[in-house]
Amino acid sequence: MSSPADRSTARPDRRTLIADTAIGLVAAAGLRGLTHRAVDAAAGLPAGSTSYYLRTRTALIGACYQRLAELDVEDIDRTSLTAGGADGRGGVPDREAVAAAMAAALHRWLTEGRARQLARFELSLEAARNPELETDFHRAGEVPRAKAAEVLAALGAPRPREAAELLVAWMDGLLYDRLAGALARSRPEPDPAELADASRRMLDAALA
Repeated sequence: MSSPADRSTARPDRRTLIADTAIGLVAAAGLRGLTHRAVDAAAGLPAGSTSYYLRTRTALIGACYQRLAELDVEDIDRTSLTAGGADGRGGVPDREAVAAAMAAALHRWLTEGRARQLARFELSLEAARNPELETDFHRAGEVPRAKAAEVLAALGAPRPREAAELLVAWMDGLLYDRLAGALARSRPEPDPAELADASRRMLDAALA
């Protein structure tokens, strides 16, 4: 089973392979499909491997949260959403370039990254029901928000943390609406121009 992460030429370590495979299983079959045995089989690992690294189901889900945060940051960095400059060369980021990078990230998550986002929605609901997962889920959620706050601070946002919360909430809402909302199946293919326009407007609102 293919993982939701982009494969590089380097072989992933065992924990990363387990987390990627678990995320893929959740995306395909929901949490009912997530078992240690299923992860071993899908990852091509010897029986008992997942339990060796992550003894409990709670630990396995926590590893998924951590991996999702890592992948989100990789995508943010890939689209040059960094405080060191949206053009990737350093310096103060340009507002238009940041909006374009936001749109690129959204398009990626709505297309080739669709499975990962669906898994994230499933896993977030589990955290709402299970107090044991709250800390891991909160820690994972802090990572992309901190990145966004850095960018917004560099753009001159008077309250970068609040602005980051607004932008992340908007992006999460858009992703949910397009991928799992009531009208998701009737939506047309993601339009890069539409996403770019919406991203500009939301960025302007966050910086106001």
